[in-house]
Amino acid sequence: MNLPNIDEKIMPRVSFGEALVELAEQFPTLRVFDADVCASTQTVYFRDKYPTRFYQMGIAEANMVGAAAGMATVGLTPFISTFAVFLAKRALDQIRVSVAYPNLNVKINGAYGGLPTGQAGATHSSVQDISIMRSMPNMKVLVPGDPLETKLAVKLALETPGPVYLRTVRCAVPVIFDKGHTLTLGKGEILHEGKDVAIISTGMMTPRALYAARSLAKEGIRVRHIHFASIKPIDEEMIRSAAQDCGIIVTVENHGVLGGLGGAVAEVVGDSSPCIVKRLGFPDIFLESGDDEAIFHRYNLSEQGIVETVKNLLKK
Repeated sequence: MNLPNIDEKIMPRVSFGEALVELAEQFPTLRVFDADVCASTQTVYFRDKYPTRFYQMGIAEANMVGAAAGMATVGLTPFISTFAVFLAKRALDQIRVSVAYPNLNVKINGAYGGLPTGQAGATHSSVQDISIMRSMPNMKVLVPGDPLETKLAVKLALETPGPVYLRTVRCAVPVIFDKGHTLTLGKGEILHEGKDVAIISTGMMTPRALYAARSLAKEGIRVRHIHFASIKPIDEEMIRSAAQDCGIIVTVENHGVLGGLGGAVAEVVGDSSPCIVKRLGFPDIFLESGDDEAIFHRYNLSEQGIVETVKNLLKK
């Protein structure tokens, strides 16, 4: 795949808000629910364009989920949106019982996913949400890698029957995909070819992993870099091929190492194609408050951290 060298950065939350407006006519049953954060998650665009299809529910996330579930029972397609940390914790029981259990057609935007609210500290860093949503029966999980793919993920969520969890981030992310890029549920994409080691990434870590793969190539290390926007279902065949061809897999995610992308990959490898799996993410801690990039650097989630991790594994 030929990826463009684009330095432009866009906030995926902006792409999310724009996508809702762009898809509104194509999906006339779409309704958008907000928990008093529409200016942050950018559903404000939809509110201004389609005020009669927008529902401001206030800081009452559990109630918002229940109301959306009710609308889904009469043929509407609710897209609820608030911070991921609140959806995955405060409203979890309602998501489980009222949405996932009856397999209702409710779409969920977990905004500000992962670290990029570092200044807000442990209470707002959502580094368990993928694990929680991935373990939920009937739930599909999408974690797009750049702003363009975020728009494709919104459309895919609306086209996919049943509940879908879409994770978006606050910070600006490099544009790495071109306009011909496509997104398919349950399929990964190889962004860089190689057989010395495989790097599997998701979300905003994919641009960093891609740059790391290119840096390693300059040193003669051939990296197979795989991007997964679809965490559940996940592309098991692509994981098995990477395990068999490379023997070493490094997973990279803006999430805790327990139960997220790294956990999903390790489960597939353990079942069918044993190999070394090194999971890069946050350890089993509550994240501290601080500068995002300083925290990413501390846990080897910078481009250089990924490069050094791969080189150290190969040395061993």
